[in-house]
Amino acid sequence: MTPQTHSVLYYIVYWLISAVAVLITSKVIRGFKVDGFWSAVFAALIIGLVNTVIWPILFFLTLPINVLTLGLFTFVINGIVIKLAAALLPGFDVEGWWPAIFGALFFSIINTLLHYFFI
Repeated sequence: MTPQTHSVLYYIVYWLISAVAVLITSKVIRGFKVDGFWSAVFAALIIGLVNTVIWPILFFLTLPINVLTLGLFTFVINGIVIKLAAALLPGFDVEGWWPAIFGALFFSIINTLLHYFFI
């Protein structure tokens, strides 16, 4: 079996769909704010990078509490990732922990649905 390779266009479309998911999330979740389309594009990039680099470290460090809560603490970890991305990027703001946690959950659902239908 050969590994599946994708073109650059695939990754650009993937990134833009994630940006649309960020925009939709900002319209639905109060306290989850994006200044415009380009802020959403960069927010999607930063969220992806933070998810790739920092999420596994946070998950490993919080593994005992994650086991005790039967995995529910993962929602908090995802909220932390969203707050970190918002802290790194002007034009993307999350006002509080509840909007970060609910925004991360809603973003994940919308992102999955959009990718399922368009990619």
